[in-house]
Amino acid sequence: MPTLAGNQVFSSISTDVSKILSHSRPFCKNFSGSCIRLTSVATRARISSELTSQPLQCKNALSVCDPLEAILFDIDGTLCDSVPIHYYAFREMLQEVGYNGGQPITEEFFIKRMNGLHNDELCQLLFPDWDFDRAMKFMDDKEAMFRRLAPEQLKPVNGLDKLCKWIEERGLKRAAVTNAPKESAELIISMLGLDDFFKLIVLGSECDRAKPFPDPYLKALEHLKVAREHAFVVEDSASGVKAGVAAGMPVVAIASRNPEKLLKAAGATLVVTDFEDTNLWGALKELDRNLGC
Repeated sequence: MPTLAGNQVFSSISTDVSKILSHSRPFCKNFSGSCIRLTSVATRARISSELTSQPLQCKNALSVCDPLEAILFDIDGTLCDSVPIHYYAFREMLQEVGYNGGQPITEEFFIKRMNGLHNDELCQLLFPDWDFDRAMKFMDDKEAMFRRLAPEQLKPVNGLDKLCKWIEERGLKRAAVTNAPKESAELIISMLGLDDFFKLIVLGSECDRAKPFPDPYLKALEHLKVAREHAFVVEDSASGVKAGVAAGMPVVAIASRNPEKLLKAAGATLVVTDFEDTNLWGALKELDRNLGC
């Protein structure tokens, strides 16, 4: 598949992750605030003005893509419910190294400060006093822990097969666009049985700038040879939503774990619970009418 571009095993991992995955509520349901976390005050100020956008306001916001030619997907938390696994891995490993005085990080902290960010940014956020190589070694070990947990815990978001079939039947182009490392991204795609569905994976680490900048989505459009006016993005984090909006496309946001208010504030065009959501299929049905399907 082309791409653009160890720690202690805890005996209670399966039980603890299952408890996290079984939460019926989204993470930090009552949290409201920006999920963007950048490496300097100057960067924050600049990107704030660059990426500020408002959701498209119309009866069917996806109709601005007419005719629709492509759909661009984030991976983690969008195609599968992987956010709780990442949270668990970070919680355990950060506690091991004494982060936050050895107290476990909370779900709210994870969603507010960490979810959706590239590992380089997470190094700056979590370990500003560490040598960069040491911090990246921690991130690599955390990703390895995620990959150990994923085979037993990872499940697709409800309705994913139905949406993939809809896309294939209409011959639409698609790409997976992610801030995840290559090994983790390809593992998820393979576990979900989507190797043939996604012929293109765009990695944030292989772009000039990762999400929340638009570069990964713009690179996907370039390789698919599709104009931004004929595509939309599917995301789950505020950081990813901002990237899609900054790239000039409508964004459908999956609010299975992130608060709806946070996703709307980031500029999401349509917020849905999963790929079975009637609001999503209502919008797609309208596109079908325009396609003559």
